[in-house]
Amino acid sequence: MKKSGMIVILSAPSGCGKDTVFREISKIRNDVFESVSATTRKPRKGEIDGVDYFFKTKDEFEEMIAQDSFLEYASYNNCYYGTPAAPAVAAVNKGKICFLIIERKGAQKVMKNYPDAVSIFLMPPDMHTLEHRLKKRNTESDEVIKKRLKIAEEEIEAASKFNYVVVNDKLQRAVCEINDILNAELEKRNND
Repeated sequence: MKKSGMIVILSAPSGCGKDTVFREISKIRNDVFESVSATTRKPRKGEIDGVDYFFKTKDEFEEMIAQDSFLEYASYNNCYYGTPAAPAVAAVNKGKICFLIIERKGAQKVMKNYPDAVSIFLMPPDMHTLEHRLKKRNTESDEVIKKRLKIAEEEIEAASKFNYVVVNDKLQRAVCEINDILNAELEKRNND
């Protein structure tokens, strides 16, 4: 029997711990693959092209759009973000759980085009905690943080459109809950 792969969308407001949660999941599972997104935003300190993101110019990104190279793409905070299709499809075909760590608009496009994708919304415990996490990063101005918090409120309103909502108040609890979701979804698919 062929092992089933699947696409898992992990979405959350900026500062909710998407990358941290995925790193922890990947420590306990050997069947996960993170799709690396492309973006036109500038790299943050320590980010590596091809590892954290594929950093593209606006022209390069728009050429990829014209070539239909994305599962989804969206503009967020005046930058393009997109999920290159080829690596994600290859991972699923190899039986991997392919994580797309993407924002809400992109997640909704993938959910529409790939209805059997599993969608998980990572929720902050509250807005005060989210603001604290964003400030603690020390990577953005107060003005950008205010913008991100306003966007976060809109994203949280759309959480009910996801298959699962997981509150990231305690990292290990969120990781265990997502791991349980993955196991249940794989069992469903392998029994079909």
